[in-house]
Amino acid sequence: MRVSRTWAISRARRSFSTANTSSPAFGVPDKPSTTTGIDGPALLMVRAFITYHDYMHGAILRDSRVAWVLFRIYAAFALTPPRAWRKSHNYHHGHVGQISAASIGSFPMITTKMWRESTPAQRASYRIQRHPLVVLFGYFTIFAYNIFISPLLHDPLNHWDSALALLCHFVLIALLWVYGGFDVAFFAVLLPVSIASVLGSYLFFAQHSFKRMHIISPEAWTYYRAALESSSYMRLNKLMQWFTGNIGYHHIHHLNIRIPFYRLPEAMAAIPELQSPVTTTLAPRDIIDCFKSCLWDEHLQRVVSYREASRMAG
Repeated sequence: MRVSRTWAISRARRSFSTANTSSPAFGVPDKPSTTTGIDGPALLMVRAFITYHDYMHGAILRDSRVAWVLFRIYAAFALTPPRAWRKSHNYHHGHVGQISAASIGSFPMITTKMWRESTPAQRASYRIQRHPLVVLFGYFTIFAYNIFISPLLHDPLNHWDSALALLCHFVLIALLWVYGGFDVAFFAVLLPVSIASVLGSYLFFAQHSFKRMHIISPEAWTYYRAALESSSYMRLNKLMQWFTGNIGYHHIHHLNIRIPFYRLPEAMAAIPELQSPVTTTLAPRDIIDCFKSCLWDEHLQRVVSYREASRMAG
């Protein structure tokens, strides 16, 4: 597909970069559905996180002092300290679709050649970082450790807000436990945060680790190519689109981070060049395919599984 990078980005910016706080961002889904007492709070936490995510990108409420205060209070309790989040997430946007053995703001991806040359310890580390259990326990592995404990340990002076977030989060749990009992702490925080973290971690994983994604060399890398070749569109029903803040339109988000999440579907509908993305879903088959997309084969120019890499090497 031959499309002018400048034209596509400029058109997206002209049409969709202006946030409208009276829009459906703060409304309800078109087709409400009944959720369980457990799923509901978890899904609302995902919605809150996506709203915070867009605020940190400057896509919404940029000039609001009230939003500045509220989102920093939110960050203090939600394991997303602004400094660590901004640093790692901006790195992610600037390096998505590239080979990286480090999990800075994203899951690592290496080539089959690098895999064959790795030591057993390096292979074990790589497997662990991309293992489904890391996503399943995302509350601890991704949000607690990667987003704020690791930056705090490496640079405590510049990441003091990570220490504050850690303190606030566990003080909240402790207060609920002391005054309401373990059941209150478990069902009000621990369980819904765990479920929300699993969903959020998998969405993040699947958006840049899927069957037909492409890895781009540093010389050829552009934001435009990274958006359309290395970022997926996750097809969800209307209700899940609402709860996930349209983050499934991830190829458009990477093309222009200033498009508010509630206008991403509008952007896709208006620009034909954005309407044929690589698509994935939450179907079991697609989930398995995403976790099997482990290594980039430079010869085949596609992602392969560990088993495929071993078979080709042997």
